[in-house]
Order: sequence, then structure tokens, then C-alpha cells
Amino acid sequence: MRRVQGDATTLTRPGRAGDRPLPWLRGRHAVWALPALLLVLIVFGDLWTGTDFRMIAWVVMVPALTAALAGVGATVVFSVLSLLAYLLVDGVLSPGPETGLPGLLLLVAASVVSVAACGVRQANERRARRLSLAADVVRDTVLRPLPFHWGGLDWSALYVTADHVARVGGDFYDLQPSPHGTRGVLGDVQGKGLGAVAAAAVLLGTFREAGYHEGRLRDVARRLETRMKRQQVYSRFLGQDEGDRFATAVVLSFDPVEPGTVRSGTSGLDLVTLGHEPPLAVGPDGVRPLPSSDGVPLGMGELACDVPEDGGPRIVRGGLEPGETLLLFTDGVTEARDRHGAFYSLHEDLARAVVEDPGLARPDRLVRYVRDAVERHVSGSRWEADDLTVLALKPLPVEPQREEFP
Repeated sequence: MRRVQGDATTLTRPGRAGDRPLPWLRGRHAVWALPALLLVLIVFGDLWTGTDFRMIAWVVMVPALTAALAGVGATVVFSVLSLLAYLLVDGVLSPGPETGLPGLLLLVAASVVSVAACGVRQANERRARRLSLAADVVRDTVLRPLPFHWGGLDWSALYVTADHVARVGGDFYDLQPSPHGTRGVLGDVQGKGLGAVAAAAVLLGTFREAGYHEGRLRDVARRLETRMKRQQVYSRFLGQDEGDRFATAVVLSFDPVEPGTVRSGTSGLDLVTLGHEPPLAVGPDGVRPLPSSDGVPLGMGELACDVPEDGGPRIVRGGLEPGETLLLFTDGVTEARDRHGAFYSLHEDLARAVVEDPGLARPDRLVRYVRDAVERHVSGSRWEADDLTVLALKPLPVEPQREEFP
């Protein structure tokens, strides 16, 4: 699955046995090295300086450092080792004003406080892990994981929220195979917070059902408009002051391909843009924008002027040439600003990049390029970041069915 979520991608590969670190240098045992090294340095430093300069009182730092890095058990162990080292060194050298009983009592108090603080830290970490797990469940519920080559499409996606703690925001996307072709949606709910997440969730649920059952893309878009209106009414009855929340979206439908055939020539698709920028067709020969239907955002259907006689938004017909990838994106890409306030120019940047490297049109490479380009553009920017979503789609060739003989 070529799916990128969040702002990092982890690559793993099998390693040889000789490349693996020793067990005590891996995982939670590695953090023991720092307090152990500090304890040894303090002890030998105090013995080396002798009575001229006593350093053993600094051993109070060892339990504190252990509490910040390791668990309660390790903090207790290093607290005991620090007490023993203090008694041993202070017995070898004559006690001074900064050592003796006052220093011992200070070390005992520091050890008790360190163990207690470590317990509090670990409890907070467990709570944070539970919240993180809950956020992951919410994200995977709203943005369901999609299989590789889903709906006959080679696809790749990037989803980065402005709130890295919540891990889910108002951006949404999905792909839904159906008897009428593979449908897709990418959108952005106005605003932030739980209200935006709730609106994105209900729109995705509606799309998954309507995208499968409705024969016309216009009816899919109409169902989304109705669901957004219902969400507005529902929020008002709950007493949530969200105004007239709306969502921009691109809804599309690839032509179905009969089994047993091979897709050749232009891959046709129907497209409706609802207050959203039209997608780009990116290929080895360049970048071109697809036509826009100039529809109004979801939840604002009453403002539409150019409405067909049968109702619903206007649908435009487009197509992808062989080798082209359809690139959809939210305003987190086009409204990304650099330190001087200049917006990122996606079209011009991609046009230059594909001339230098035609292989960039592949969906996974295209998404990674956009991610890296936006990161470079906003580096050092003081402007507030927005949710960022990119979806790249490329129709796969349909292999002819093979006859099976007994």
C-alpha cells in the first residue's frame, strides 16, 4: 500500500545479524547509560580532586536524570547506588561543609522526589498513549485504510493535519468502486475542531453509500449537498454556534471498464468541482488543469446560479491521457506561504519538475514531491499552517481475462 499519513514515512528493511546492536544498547536499557556515566564521573571526579574540591554532593543529579529518562525501577536502583556511592566516598575522604549528614539528607530527599516524579511522568505517558491510540482509531474510522490498487487505480495519498495531536481534521478523501465506475472525492470542511471532523465524517459516510448506489455523478453530489445541509441543522439543534459551515470538494467518477478488455487511449472521467480548485493532470509531457464545473461549496447550494434542468451541479467531462496522473489537493498546498507571505505555486513548480524528471508523474513520487516542496516552501514561515491533503490517481491497465482449462 502506497499510503502516506502524517508527516513522516518510515522505511524498514531486514538487517544482518552482525549489524544489530547489542541487546543492552537497544530499547529502554540504552537510557541507563547516561545516569550510570554521570555517577561514575562524579565519584571519580571527587576522588581525584580530594578534599580541595568536593563533588560528591552533585550525585543528587543522578536520580533526577534517571527519573527523566527511565522508569520507576531504574530510578530506585540509581537512587540506592547514589546513596551507597555517597557513603563510600564520604567515608574515604574527610567530610566537608558541603558533605556529611546535610548532603546525605539532601540526597535522600532528592531520591524520594525523583521516584515520585518518575511515577507521575509514566502515568502521564500512559495517558498520552491512550489518547494517541484513540486519535488513531478516530482517524482510521474517518479516513478508512484503502487497499493497494483499489478500484483499478494506482493511488497514493498524503494527509497531514495542522493539529498533530488530534491527527484528524476537516480534510477528507476516499475512493469507492461501484458498478458505475470508480468514484473519488477530496474535500475540505470550513473551520477546525470537532465540528469540522464530524462534518467530514458524515460526508464520507454519505459518499461511500451514494458513490456505490447512484448511477449518475450529479446525484452523488446532490446527496452530499443534502447531507451537509442536514449537518448544519443538526449542529444548530445541539446549540453549537458554527454558523453555516460548508465544505469544498471535488467529486469524480472514472468510466467503468468491461472485464476481459484492456484500457487503451484516454481514460474518461466525469468531474464536479464544488467551490474547490480543479485537479491537475500530471504527465511526462507537462501539467494541465482539468476543467472546472464552477459549483458552489457543499451546504451553499441555494447560491448556485447555473443549475441544470434536472437539478444538481453541472458535470464536466474530462480525461487522462496514457501516462498521466490525476492530482487532487486541498488549500493546505496552494495556500502554503513562505516567510515573506508568498503562496506556493503548485502548477508552475510541477511543470518545471516534470520537465527535469518525467518519471515524477508516478503517483507515489508525485505525492512525495509535493510534500517535500511544501515543506521547503514553508520552512521558517510565521504563518499558521493548515491541514494538507494530496491524492494522486492513475488508472491501471486492465489485463485480459485468461481462460482456465481443466
